[in-house]
Amino acid sequence: MSGTKPRHLGAVLALLAFAQMIIAIDYNIVFVALPEIGEDLQFSAQNLQWVVSAYAVAFGGFLLLGGRATDLFGRKNMFIVGMFLYAASSLAGALASEQWLLIAARAVQGLGGAFLAPATLSLVTTLFEEGPERNRALSVWGGAGGSGMVLGSILGGLLTDRLGWAAVFYVNVVMAVIGLIAAVMLLPTTRRSASGSFDLPGAVLGTGFSTLLVFGLVQGPDKGWGAPIVIWSLALAVALFALFIIVESRSSSPLVPLRLFRNRNLAAGTTLTFLFMATFGALAYFLTQLWQVVQGYSAWATGLAFVVPSGLVLVGTVVGGRAATKLGIRTTLFLALALGVVGTAALAITVGADQPYGLLVAPLAVLSLGQGMVFTTMFAAASTGVPAEDQGIGGGIATTGQQIGGAVGLAVLIALTSAVNGTGGDSDPDQLVPGIRAATWAIAAGIGLTTLAALTLRSTTTAGPQVVTTSGEPTPADNRA
Repeated sequence: MSGTKPRHLGAVLALLAFAQMIIAIDYNIVFVALPEIGEDLQFSAQNLQWVVSAYAVAFGGFLLLGGRATDLFGRKNMFIVGMFLYAASSLAGALASEQWLLIAARAVQGLGGAFLAPATLSLVTTLFEEGPERNRALSVWGGAGGSGMVLGSILGGLLTDRLGWAAVFYVNVVMAVIGLIAAVMLLPTTRRSASGSFDLPGAVLGTGFSTLLVFGLVQGPDKGWGAPIVIWSLALAVALFALFIIVESRSSSPLVPLRLFRNRNLAAGTTLTFLFMATFGALAYFLTQLWQVVQGYSAWATGLAFVVPSGLVLVGTVVGGRAATKLGIRTTLFLALALGVVGTAALAITVGADQPYGLLVAPLAVLSLGQGMVFTTMFAAASTGVPAEDQGIGGGIATTGQQIGGAVGLAVLIALTSAVNGTGGDSDPDQLVPGIRAATWAIAAGIGLTTLAALTLRSTTTAGPQVVTTSGEPTPADNRA
């Protein structure tokens, strides 16, 4: 932590949590509005996915740039830029009367998220002392993400049913304007925390490879993995990544300082964020299929169905922060992942076309509690030992892993469900159930494998600050992991 703490630190944390809630709301709120958007703007089934994909591609593609910009140009400045982009693009989305306008607005929303997310996370990790104080702050920040998932599901269904799909964008405008005003008033003025010039070649290559990678992964399930656009996107992503590593290793002011990966916790934490979204994060897609497509829930009913799991995610973030302080990050992760495996396996056993919602509540509660605990703890792990001047790009790296993990996990699981279902689900929604069950079992197995990444974490401090060595490795003052 560096610099002087603001006087109203509690209010600042509330603002940072509010920003995280906006990002979480935006992730969920559009899903239940998609059918009405498709009908009103006459999207084809193939093009409608771009209302979601445009956001995901821009968000995942520009996170490294957003993270480094946070370090170079100031956390407060980038927070304001990200919040402004959210407000402007949400207004454009609400007013869109053409397909391309809505897709473009969603892409700019994703760009806003790519600046806002690392700025928000780096403000949390630099304003709050590493150890118990930061764990508590991350639990509040993560809890806001969990509550945002609840609000996104409920608001998406309610606003779409009562006011039409444009309302899911107007509500973002209101929240983003509130966030902008509060940021100007509350956030401490932050100077650039990283020295050196802006790495333009690294920015172009880093943004290029991550954008193409997310684009190819998003397109794969829809176009087919043998489609030329998918093959070329992924091939170019690999080529640009190789060039990116060469450029960064020779740059005096790299976009992503490769020395950061000598910090084992950042590398392990980023792996955890990747696997978290590839498993826990992908489950919502298959639950939506079960409730809306198989069981015929309305948009409003689907939103309500997500209240229990999203609410328990919120509880889990608070429990995870406290457990990390008392037990250590690594032990907390093992407990949380065990809850995830048990709950998801129980859900796979229970799920069915005619199963009432009440039978799903217990397994959903268990896995969601574990999910919330992992969410808080994985970011605490990723930020441990990262120097203050690199917290922006550190947060960008961890969040990039999260975004790419979501795209990879969903692509693999959709391919699995397609293989299991064959063409049966095309005519009879009940035939989707075997694929949903197979995906749920695969998610449970993936959560179990995630414990291997947790094993690579260094022992972490739970009761005070850490000393960071010149290699970037944290040296714990109090080891409880």
